[in-house]
Amino acid sequence: MEDRDKRREENIEKYIEQLSDESTPYRLRAIEALGTCSDPRVVEPLITALQDPENEVRWVAAQALGKVRDPRAVEPLLPLLNDQDRWARRGAAWSLGEIGDPRAVEPILPLLADKKKDVRTAAADALGKIRDSRATDALFAALENEVEPEVRTAIRRALREITGEEEF
Repeated sequence: MEDRDKRREENIEKYIEQLSDESTPYRLRAIEALGTCSDPRVVEPLITALQDPENEVRWVAAQALGKVRDPRAVEPLLPLLNDQDRWARRGAAWSLGEIGDPRAVEPILPLLADKKKDVRTAAADALGKIRDSRATDALFAALENEVEPEVRTAIRRALREITGEEEF
């Protein structure tokens, strides 16, 4: 495992070059590899990949930035919360939760009413990870209106994370 990680670190420049390849699978593999690197050089190229025309590439780039957990990714991830592709919205919310920056709270809140339940779940999870009390009222309102059990569970979990209380 260490040898593989070492090779990955040594090949960062090659992966960065592959981000501009015309082949979507090459770009995806490069993004996945860069998302496992702890090198700060990967952040800007991954941010650039958020603009890719392919939905899947934007989604995987968003997730990679969440794995890297660099606060420089917060502002570039925010526009993906309004992306037409649900996977991009979901990936951006997840990543913002992983980064844990309170700047993401207000922009994530509208996703609690997204038409896709997996996006609503990702939004609730992200808000719980950020643990900012500004999300509490919106989470309570979402809990009141939510019919999907898995989303309700995510909202309750987020409320527990933020408030420290056990019952909702």
